[in-house]
Amino acid sequence: MLVAWRYRPRKSFIQSFDPRAWIIFFLCFMFSTLAFWDVRFLSPFFIIALFVLLTSGVKWHEVRRAFLFIIGFITFFALLTFLTGRGGEEVYKQEHLIRQFTAPFSLFGWTPTLKITVERAFFAVSQFVRVVSIAIMTILIPYSLDPALYGITFKGLGLPDKLAYAMDLTMRFVPTFGRDFQLTMDAQRARGYELEKIRGGLIEQVRKLGPIFVPVTIHAIISSEDIIDAMDLRAFGVGPRTWLQVLQRNLRDYILIWVGVVMVALSFSLAFFGLGKFWVPEALIRLVGG
Repeated sequence: MLVAWRYRPRKSFIQSFDPRAWIIFFLCFMFSTLAFWDVRFLSPFFIIALFVLLTSGVKWHEVRRAFLFIIGFITFFALLTFLTGRGGEEVYKQEHLIRQFTAPFSLFGWTPTLKITVERAFFAVSQFVRVVSIAIMTILIPYSLDPALYGITFKGLGLPDKLAYAMDLTMRFVPTFGRDFQLTMDAQRARGYELEKIRGGLIEQVRKLGPIFVPVTIHAIISSEDIIDAMDLRAFGVGPRTWLQVLQRNLRDYILIWVGVVMVALSFSLAFFGLGKFWVPEALIRLVGG
């Protein structure tokens, strides 16, 4: 049985719009954000994402795990970029050194050196703001979009029936897989399998987790075969399909769509004229240089 994310109807900003309009706005928001590296241009997108988050009606305990994982993942890579300087080499050509730390030892003739520069610091901040803005908007979608409307939403965006239903199944795959994984873990614990006492190296731990991964994988394959058989019995793909739900746009939905279109057009126009590129305050550069 397929399950969905923990959706529930809320009186929120997101759910007041047609889901098709919101998906279009989200895509425009994402592409607009990707057009800039200047933290000044990225700040409005970050503010929009925070506004949507605070007005979404989603409780912290519902998205706590997802947010902690995403924020931790982004922070790790932003910090890694700051320490190594990799990733920003194509954005800035010159670096202004703030401080340099050199290790008191060498490895095969190489001495580990950490350079803290103005450009690395601002690039890490820009990267963090950029990715967090997109992540906030992305995380809220499965918690704010009615699972019963997945298929008709993507169909309403112009996708063929097969692709629309494939997107529906994709949106349901992660929570379904998580449910099956948790049920398998509980079943193995009931049989005396102590997951907390797994020891050894990485390969050994993976081998010992076989009683968890193998049943979950086999069940996922069998479930997909059942879905395929059910679709074949209903002659899915033979001709155009009908949908139980009907979506209707109103004035506010068209306004949201046009706001997104104008936003992405304006963003790419500014980027085309060279605005929104990586920026570092001149005063800070002079301060470091002085």
